[in-house]
Parts: sequence; structure tokens; C-alpha cells
Amino acid sequence: MRKAGYAVSVICPKGRGHDAAYEYLDGIHIYRHPLPVEARGVAAYFIEYPTALFWEFALSLKVAWRHGFDAIHGCNPPDLIFLIGLFYKIFGGKKFVFDHHDVNPELYEAKFGRRDIFWKLLKLLEFLTFKTADISIATNESYRQVAISRGRMPPDKIFVVRSGPNLERVRSREPDLAWNKGRRFSVGYVGVIGQSEGLDLLLESIEHIVRVCGRTDIQFNIAGTGPEWNAIVQATRAKQLDEFVTLTGAIADDPLFTMLSTADICVNPDRVTAMNDISTMNKIMEYMALGKPIVQFDVCEGRRSALEASLYAAKNDPVDFADKILQLVDAPELRMAMGAFGRQRIVDALSWDHEEPKLLDAYRRLFEPQLDAKLARERSVARG
Repeated sequence: MRKAGYAVSVICPKGRGHDAAYEYLDGIHIYRHPLPVEARGVAAYFIEYPTALFWEFALSLKVAWRHGFDAIHGCNPPDLIFLIGLFYKIFGGKKFVFDHHDVNPELYEAKFGRRDIFWKLLKLLEFLTFKTADISIATNESYRQVAISRGRMPPDKIFVVRSGPNLERVRSREPDLAWNKGRRFSVGYVGVIGQSEGLDLLLESIEHIVRVCGRTDIQFNIAGTGPEWNAIVQATRAKQLDEFVTLTGAIADDPLFTMLSTADICVNPDRVTAMNDISTMNKIMEYMALGKPIVQFDVCEGRRSALEASLYAAKNDPVDFADKILQLVDAPELRMAMGAFGRQRIVDALSWDHEEPKLLDAYRRLFEPQLDAKLARERSVARG
């Protein structure tokens, strides 16, 4: 957006290594707010979400005073940001863009296994978010259908902009065999360490590979952090897999992409849930950009993205997942062919170079009525 000539301010939570309340970076004003707890149970959401909303609104007032803005571009979760968008629509005539990242009713169901009053509340908030939005950005065709069917948005106000990797950032590094810990092969993972991401299933797969199949020639490197981090660390120790599993926690780009470049295979153990089935995972796109073959469970959008770049294990079956890993480990020519297919698919169709024009087109459509009105006024003045 900045490169296209827009003035951009960002409001986001503080995070590890990014704890400055204000930063001016690459021409972008960044305002960060504290986040007291990373939600796990239902009760935690009643702390995290209102706290985040309070700080986001307070900082939006600061941005409005210091810099001004014409549109708010809000992503979810939580599906409460529409309240800030609605405030500025009513009192400032601003536009609200909803960038649909997560289907929160499905996310809630995946986490808690029920459709109760909170699930119904999330569906209501989702609907109100779509009704408030001037346009909606969907990360894939499945999310576009949600915007049409549940959000009742006109199709011409929905723009599919995939989270395609920026190939200037997501690029191969020189492999570093230190990541293999002296073993012949390594497997890489990057992403959130959460319940729906299935790291517990991955540990079961690793346990099967090591204990049942007797394969001690594979090192597993897991990068990322999240609400289930402590549980996964403890489970790794309890299963006595410490020597086969490296948990890096939060990690910078260079060591991350070095680790993934070293890996023979990359994995996505996301559980097959209603949410994961229709969501596009950034890690899949990044694995493909690095030319890595993938093993994942058979989810709809995961298959649509990866196609022949991945093997697909049976639904939430850690043994089949383990078997697919071993199948690839023992088939170097297949690994090479799958990796090359995925890399070419990113270059030809799915990289950010292909998605950036779609985002800019959405913004042109957003401001088109205002620009037309301004042009009409200028012509009227010129004639007068």
C-alpha cells in the first residue's frame, strides 16, 4: 500500500522483539498495544478481546489526530474490530475494509468442540462485520463463499487476495547441516503452536517413526510459538523425543529459512476441522516457495494450494502421516519432483506478485465513488 502511494499507519499488539509502543519503519507508522494474555480457554477471550479492542480504539484516535486516514483495514480475529470501523463510518465518513483471515465460528468449534451460545455470538459478530464493511477481502474462494452466504455481501464487493509469499523475503538460504544434529535427514515445520495446528499429532507421528519403525536418522525442527507451546515442550519430554525434536520458539527470518532450506521435507499437521478445511495456511505457500515437498492431512484448501507438491495423509491419522513422511524420506527423486512443482506453481500463479494488483484493485474500487465525485466537482469548478 505504501509503495502504491498510500499513507499507512498500523495498529497491532506488542510481541517478542517488537515491544516499542511506536516505530516508524519503511515509511509506515506502527503503533503497538499491550496484550495481557494469549487466549486459551473461553474465559481468556473475555480478557484478551475487550483489552485489545480498547487499545485499538485508543490508538486509532491517536492515528486520526496525528496522521488522519480515509479507511480502516481490519483483519480478524477478533471479530470486534468492526465496532471501531462503525464508529468512524458514522462519525467520520470513513471506509471500512474487512480482511477475512479466520472463520471464527469454525475456529471456536474446533477449539471447544461445541456449538453453544458463544458460537452463535461469533456468527452474529461475523455477520455484523460483513454488514459494516464497504468491501471484503477473502483469502481464498472458500472464504468468498462465506462472505456471500453468511455475510450476505454482494459478490462485486468481495475481492479474493491470497496470502501469497513475497519471493524477495521467502527465498532459499544455503543449507546448514547443523540443523540435522548429525542425522541424515531433517523435517521442518513453521507456524503457530496451537491446538488446531496439530503439533500433538505430529509428536505422535514422530514417536511412531522412532519407536515403531526404528528410524533414528531423521531430525524434526519445529519453529514458532503459541498458546500450546508449553504443552508441546512437556509432551516432547514425556515421550522422550528431545534428541529428535528441536523446538526453536520465535525465530528470525534468516535462521528460519536456513532451517527450512536444509529440510528434506516440510510438514503441516493441521487437524482436519471445519476451519482448517477451508483456510489457506501461509506455511504451505512458504514451503512451496522454498521448493520443499510437503506432508499434510487432506484438507480442501491445503490441497487446492499445493496440488502435486504434497502427499495427503488420512484425516487426523498420525500413523498414516508418519508413513507419508517415510515415503518421501526414502524417495529422493519424488521429493525433487514435488518440490520443483510447488516452486513453479508459486512463481507462475501464487506469489505476492500475482496478488498485489488484486489488493490495489480492491482499493481503487473502494475509493472510486469518492474520486468520481471529486473529479465531477473539479470539472464543475473549471466550467464555472
